[in-house]
Amino acid sequence: MSLDSFTQNTASSRTSVDVSMRSSSPTPSVYSVTSSLRAQAYIQEYGRDLNNYSDVYRLPADEEELQRLDNQYEMFCKALGKYPPSLPEVLADDGFETKAVLDLGCGSGIWIMDVAREFPHCSAVAVDLVPMQSIQMPANCRSEIDDINLGLEHFYGDFNVVHAQLISAGIRDYHAMINQISHVLRPGGLIDITEYPFYFTGPDKKPIIKPMGTFEPPWTALWMSYANRAIAGRGGSTDAALHLPDWISSNPAFEDVVVRDLWMPASPWLKGDDPDTIFWNDIATTLREDMKAFMKSGRPLLLGHGLAADFVDAMEHNACQELDEAKTPLYALIRNVYARKRH
Repeated sequence: MSLDSFTQNTASSRTSVDVSMRSSSPTPSVYSVTSSLRAQAYIQEYGRDLNNYSDVYRLPADEEELQRLDNQYEMFCKALGKYPPSLPEVLADDGFETKAVLDLGCGSGIWIMDVAREFPHCSAVAVDLVPMQSIQMPANCRSEIDDINLGLEHFYGDFNVVHAQLISAGIRDYHAMINQISHVLRPGGLIDITEYPFYFTGPDKKPIIKPMGTFEPPWTALWMSYANRAIAGRGGSTDAALHLPDWISSNPAFEDVVVRDLWMPASPWLKGDDPDTIFWNDIATTLREDMKAFMKSGRPLLLGHGLAADFVDAMEHNACQELDEAKTPLYALIRNVYARKRH
């Protein structure tokens, strides 16, 4: 079946970007999301609430998506750990300065709030396109509404740790952001970045990227191929994960660079009952649910890219069935890179 057999979708929407709305580093507090703030922060597209500040990042920012991200966070904690081994040393109270942590593209804020609770002597700042809405925000944590694409100069020299996880879909120039993070960090600080290249692979670990117009299995890889093009078409950095080791290693500000690659099964298709296989199939069970939820979240993105609704729905249906059957051997590459800033 070809793309041409589906009706073309001509619906569109317009996102407003107001640079004057940029955050001015409020005092530590929990945002009260009033109806007027919500009206400014969100726009509804194709039945989901999206941010109203960025033309690049077009995934939802609603409760359903935040729950997906929280579940994803728990999965990454099992597979990678909550943070790099050196983070406690970097954030240790030395009696010299108040240590500070910055989370770029914080989502629900689950990571930054965990770190703020674990290191109560530190200052923690969460940045995203929409306000955090937790009623359990630690006293040493604050939320800022900002578009990272506008630059990080106002944070230069202010933080000991900068963390970002799976934000490349909303970043126009990821390499430039890495360079800016090198200035945001204090000497001895820690950069901790995790990204995904928006494709699946087979057992040979080679990318499966289907050309435009294709409608054939593996369906999960097909769906991600269309998502990859839609994200790149809006200016997102879909290939950032592939360049992170070079971008960070070649930056003279960084040293002690560590690259951790996780090849995560997209569904629990691995055979065997040894502890390692059981562990990765357990991870894969969570990743499968994350991927199914991500396809729902990505529907506005694909429709906004011009794909027909019946094409998107059929592709998602087939991919979910494929994931549930857990017979198709697919991997997702998750790449984590961390390093220290030179003294």
